[in-house]
Formats: sequence, C-alpha cells, structure tokens
Amino acid sequence: MNHASDHEPTSVTYRPVTKYVEHEECSELKDAVAIEAPLEIRLNGKAWMVTMRSPGFDHDLAAGFLWSEKIIHHVSDILEIAHCERGEAVESNILNVFLRPGMPQEDQIDRRRGISHGGCGLCGKTAMESIQKQFEPILSEDGVDAPTICSLLDSMHSLQNAFMKTGGVHAAALFDAHGQCLVLREDIGRHNAVDKVIGHHIRNSATHGRLPAVLAVSSRASFEIVQKSISLGVPIIACASAPSSLAVDLAQAFNQTLVGFLREGRFNVYTHPSRILTRPLK
Repeated sequence: MNHASDHEPTSVTYRPVTKYVEHEECSELKDAVAIEAPLEIRLNGKAWMVTMRSPGFDHDLAAGFLWSEKIIHHVSDILEIAHCERGEAVESNILNVFLRPGMPQEDQIDRRRGISHGGCGLCGKTAMESIQKQFEPILSEDGVDAPTICSLLDSMHSLQNAFMKTGGVHAAALFDAHGQCLVLREDIGRHNAVDKVIGHHIRNSATHGRLPAVLAVSSRASFEIVQKSISLGVPIIACASAPSSLAVDLAQAFNQTLVGFLREGRFNVYTHPSRILTRPLK
C-alpha cells in the first residue's frame, strides 16, 4: 500500500448546487464537498473529547492527538483502538481508545486539548514554559536542499484527492530528506491532518526506519501545529502560508527549522536556516 496517497472515500460527499457564470445561463449540478462530522474519542470507555473532522483514518487521528498532547509516550501505551459497536452496528463517529493499566493519569484526561489549543486563555509565556517541560529540543541537524523544499507543495498537491474534488480540506505530509512523500493525510481541520500523519508514523514506526526530515502543511504555521511537529521530533516544518509570532518563537526555542510562505521557487526561513542546504544532497 502506498501510504502517501491512500485515502478513504468517506471524506467526500455530493450536494446539489446552482452554478453561476457571468454571461451564461445558470446550471444545476452536483458538487463535491468535504464531509465534516464529529468524532467522540473515549479513553478506556470514558468520554474524553469531541472533535470535528473529515471521516477516515480515525485511528491515526486519535493516536496522533494522544501523542502530541503527551497523554501517551510510546505506541505500546495503546492496547487497542476500535469504533464502538451497538449490536451489529458500528458507531463510526465514536472511537474507543484502550490504554495500558495506569495510563493516563486523571489530570491528563481532564486536560483535554492542553495548553496549546486556541482560546485556552494562557498567555504566550505560560504556554512556552509548559511546552518546554513536556518536550525535548530537536537534536538532529540533518539538512534538506532548497530545491527539494520548493518541490514539496507540488508533491502534496498531486496526492490531495479530496482537495482536488472539494477544495475544502487541508493536508499534512511527512517527507524524507530527498523529497519522497512517506505519508499524506487530508482533513477539514489542519490540526487533524497533522495528527493523522503523526498517528500513522508512530503506529508504523517499526517499519519506517529513520525519522522523517520534514513535516509539510498546506496551511499557516500556528503555535499548535509547530508543537505537534516538535512532539514527533521533526527537524524541519514547511508551511504554505504565514507563521504566527508564537510559532516562530517555539521553533526557535526547540532548535527546529521553520519554513513559511512556501511557493514555487521561493520560501522564507524563520528559524535555524543551517538545515536548508544550497547544494543538492548526493
């Protein structure tokens, strides 16, 4: 299976629309739209959180979220992930995650989305100090050449099946140092797309070998997205749009290279530019 391009068709549906084009008659047709649906995640049978997401790869979404929030510290902390069943019917929007005995502590469950969620009421200084207690600085100094960085969005676009149909979803992808896409996921929420690729990676880490060199996202770089990339230890994060000030500060503090405004043939490097090589890798 090609993990870079595999996708689940449940993320797209069709709705009737009236199409208007100037100087032409209106036409009636069906248009593809991205599905947005709630997912309730339960920990050991206890309700924990509800998130709005594009259905598909829910197991990866849950595992990636638990990892990036440091509810789990190793994939073995998860005993099983399964959609709930009622009789013979499967509740596709309710997911139960069974953790090993003793995981997690009650205060971690109550923390829900933690300090990094927008609107949490914590100031930037408090958020930064809390994150620094949870994660280690990135030690890898592996670089990626500039032309490869420039090629990442084109590589992503060619694999964004749901976006090509709907124009309404974000994408996140992990790449190796030579620009090979290891996994790509799409979701109506940009944070969910990142959680899905993180979840895929940790659940398949035994077959992945080395840590990916780059996390690329089709959106802006928020504090939370940078936090999630740091949780995986990815040395470079590349974003299609702008970073926030706190995202730049976080990447700087954790020795991560942050690339923004990635366009054809150009980009900005906001932190630790030494990982961006001007000569191609051999």
